[in-house]
Amino acid sequence: MKIHRLDPLLANQIAAGEVVERPAAVVKELVENSLDAGATEIEISIEQGGLGLIKIRDNGSGISKEDLPLALHRHATSKISTVEDLENVLSLGFRGEALASICAVSRLTLTSAVAGEPSAWQIKSEGQVDNLEIIPAAHPIGTTIEVRDLFFNTPARRKFLRSDKTEFSHIETVVKRILLSRFDIAISLTHNQRSVVQSKIATTIQQQEARVASICGDEFIQHALAIDSEAAGLRLWGWIGLPTLSRTQTDKQFFYVNGRVVRDKLLTHALRQAYDDVLMHGRHPVAVLFLELDPFGVDVNVHPTKHEVRFRESRLVHDFIRRSIQRVLAENSPQQQMARMGAAERSDLLNTVPILNTSESSIPQQGILSLSSNKIDPEKNDISFRSSESRTNYSGAHSTEMSAYYERASAATKPHLVEEQMAAYTAMHAVADELTEQFTAQHSNTSISVEQSDSSGIPPLGFALAQLKGIYILAENQHGLVIVDMHAAHERINYEKLKSQFAAGKIIAQTMLIPVTVSVSSQEADCAEEFSDIFSRLGLTVERHGESSLAVRHVPTLLQNADIAQLVKDVIADLITYENSERVESHMNELLASMACHGSVRANRPLTIPEMNQLLRDMERTERSGQCNHGRPTWSQMSLAELDKLFLRGR
Repeated sequence: MKIHRLDPLLANQIAAGEVVERPAAVVKELVENSLDAGATEIEISIEQGGLGLIKIRDNGSGISKEDLPLALHRHATSKISTVEDLENVLSLGFRGEALASICAVSRLTLTSAVAGEPSAWQIKSEGQVDNLEIIPAAHPIGTTIEVRDLFFNTPARRKFLRSDKTEFSHIETVVKRILLSRFDIAISLTHNQRSVVQSKIATTIQQQEARVASICGDEFIQHALAIDSEAAGLRLWGWIGLPTLSRTQTDKQFFYVNGRVVRDKLLTHALRQAYDDVLMHGRHPVAVLFLELDPFGVDVNVHPTKHEVRFRESRLVHDFIRRSIQRVLAENSPQQQMARMGAAERSDLLNTVPILNTSESSIPQQGILSLSSNKIDPEKNDISFRSSESRTNYSGAHSTEMSAYYERASAATKPHLVEEQMAAYTAMHAVADELTEQFTAQHSNTSISVEQSDSSGIPPLGFALAQLKGIYILAENQHGLVIVDMHAAHERINYEKLKSQFAAGKIIAQTMLIPVTVSVSSQEADCAEEFSDIFSRLGLTVERHGESSLAVRHVPTLLQNADIAQLVKDVIADLITYENSERVESHMNELLASMACHGSVRANRPLTIPEMNQLLRDMERTERSGQCNHGRPTWSQMSLAELDKLFLRGR
């Protein structure tokens, strides 16, 4: 077979197979050209899903008359000239293939005007680029490109396209991704003369968040954490969703590297690892993230579509992203979540006068806390109390709250009614005060101040009122009702403590007065012997006694009230699964999470008011306390506005 040069038209059509996969790819390439030309306003008109017409008009710098024919040739570009330029690419396009490829499979009209020229100029092509006529035209400074009858000369490619609706949905996705990448541009998108997107320039944080909300949904921006981190010449900024906002797919993950839309496995993996401790299995986080770094540190010349990139220091980039996101998630305390409820809502709350039924039958009696009225049994108490709230702190906070209520009510109602309301409000907390006094008497040598409370003296998660079905803690804070899953919350607290101790060198252990004997199989006993050093680092001293018996002499102090035999068996099961020391080390957090679950308070375990309040205070001090080790939420807030809506108040 004789070697010969391909016809230029055929070569362009082959190249179009890589660059122009579908109409959405045409839109992407042409809009990126507009951005490289400095455009701030871009109008996109689509007909028949992009097969009939793709028209893009911008107010960029334009293309001069002599450059118009050259712009349609392969590998013709104004963006790079030397090899050094290729290593420091700052523009979105640079290969010079897009226009040539699009021109090869469509009927294309290019009209452009530059500053200083007497008129605009226009060039038309139908699948070829030779001997094209340039004619004058009327057009403001900028460029308009019309792409009609896409794939008219390659019918095989046309057969692989979907319906007009499906193809336009891909175009809409491309436009939305570009909108997220550049807040300094305005884009409009129409389909069959129907307006679909109308986005103005977003200069303020509020406008940028409004644009993000319009693309990712209001729920995302309401439950998103802002991130802005810099280190080692890298900057990561944007928004990450709370773990409770996770999805079954990765369709709401938007990554940008130096302003370029990318789909990169390294970035995706770093994001997923950052959520390891707080995300349920099979779920994916939501994020809009912008990575900025020296252009020399990233190779964007990996694929013709430029969706993929390659980092020169991939490990550095991966760890920077993972740690930056982990830090933001760890700092997402109840205090921050309360602050995000907004100043407007707090203002409305302060102006609300509580309406209480002041008849004798309505005054809360001791029965309201009957589920939690047991006294503390030290033998059954599996919550580690570092200290407890003093009665002064507990009742003082409520006194401050009642005083605030009195001030607000006095301006709007009669004095005798205010007194009745205060009496009812005082009665509602009488049981809590009594139980707290009993607890204080038992622990008179310990006290704790309410950390990071607001101006009213009420901490973010408030004060406990009752326990529901032995599972949930009901608490009242400044915004309304807080509901806490006590097992999930305690599991996270224990897990974070175990991680901290493990990172410090060794988990604090306690000697068993009488060693616990555990019956196991010979394989499990062999595993315990093989990984004895791992057990020791986990705060467990396990010795083999015979062919199928183990003796446990030390256990972590945090887990002293757990089922020791079951704990050891579960740890052995995990170690057998991981097979070798290297895999054990890489899955150490999973081991600690499994141990934490054993030491956490179980459902149907009655808690006293002081125990519940201590759990709330521990949550406020614990990183990632919003989710348990399995990614489930540990607490939820119901504002007064939401409660009022349930009961149709104000209608």
